[in-house]
Amino acid sequence: MAPVGKLYSAEQNRQTRVIKSVAALSGVEIEIVADYKHFEDNKKPDFLAKFPHGKIPALEGPNGFNLTEGAAIARYLANLSPNANLLGTSLEEKALVDQWIHFAESEIDISTQLVNQMLRGIFVYNKAIHNTLIDRQARALNTLEAHLLTRTFVVGERITLADLTIASAVFRSVSLTVDAAARLKLVNTIRHLETIVNQPKLKVIFGEVEYVEKAVQYVPPKKETKPAPAPAAPKEKKEKEKAKKEDEDEEDDGNLVPEEPKAKNPLDSLPKSSFNLEDWKRAYSNKDTRGPDGALEWFYANFDKEGFSVWRVDFKYNEELTLVFMSSNQVGGFFNRLEASRKYLFGSVGVLGESNASVITGVLILRGQEVKAVVDCAPDWESYDYKKLDLDSEDDKKFFESALAWDLEIDGKAWKDGKNFK
Repeated sequence: MAPVGKLYSAEQNRQTRVIKSVAALSGVEIEIVADYKHFEDNKKPDFLAKFPHGKIPALEGPNGFNLTEGAAIARYLANLSPNANLLGTSLEEKALVDQWIHFAESEIDISTQLVNQMLRGIFVYNKAIHNTLIDRQARALNTLEAHLLTRTFVVGERITLADLTIASAVFRSVSLTVDAAARLKLVNTIRHLETIVNQPKLKVIFGEVEYVEKAVQYVPPKKETKPAPAPAAPKEKKEKEKAKKEDEDEEDDGNLVPEEPKAKNPLDSLPKSSFNLEDWKRAYSNKDTRGPDGALEWFYANFDKEGFSVWRVDFKYNEELTLVFMSSNQVGGFFNRLEASRKYLFGSVGVLGESNASVITGVLILRGQEVKAVVDCAPDWESYDYKKLDLDSEDDKKFFESALAWDLEIDGKAWKDGKNFK
């Protein structure tokens, strides 16, 4: 059988596992694009011409038929082989399969995804939200556990797309959020997971289940330990007291360890610049961005391109962004973690688009010509791509000015919310 289409995907993607499992069980052949590079190929014009949202998994079918969203691709492939009965054998079963697919994605997997994103710094960590997500996931798993008490499979007497979707969600959760203590109460759920992933045709797709012993937890970034302040000099004592303690004082002085000099930031050793970053921050705050005597006019009149540089910053994992306010919190968290570079950096970064279809992008103005020297104080700095802008280029200049004015638009996505680092 000839392949029904090409699948652009990431191997570890949960939805990719479901799609491959459907293909394996239904006998439908798909061509996996082995050399696909995410965050590179999905930004290219030829990819975006077929899949305008730039999202994976994506299926390129015959006669110009192109499809995204993992659940939709899985259903399409299952429909190509109705004899496999992966969608159920009656209208009632088909409805139940859909019910449990949505349940797996909206009640089980979403919690794992959001907790993972918080802990990776994609948006600001909040303990209350973390606890709420874990509680919601536990409630959903308890519902699933009770359902599986008298069943081998979720719907009917054989594997359906509902089983594959639930197994893929649980497969991920037991490696992150559902630890050994929680699994003690989920005997039926774990039995179901092991049953699905150990099917001969699926074992190579899922691999070994990685069970976490303790659920992943937030680890706050380490704070710089400041040297203890030197003890205050004692007030002048009476001669008798001074004589009495003289030997002790001399002994103590001999044991003092000299304080190590504070390491100097290499950025402080750069040649002096005529561009005052603090003055720019005040100008940006107090003036209109565009127009006569605006902040941009001030910037171009004072900018020193030898001492400072301008960079475009793009979040690498836009496909994981959900609600706009959470994406905005992600920007705020990134800026919080850049605190150590406040004297070297200004930023204007925003969320463009709508919930579940947004991107994070913007500009940085920073000391020197190398971005890493300024941003690597943030643990999650590598979650972003950086490109130096040439303000003599019309396109780069337009992007720069629009990001500062908060009216930037990319691929039809308008500026929805933003943050400044100043």
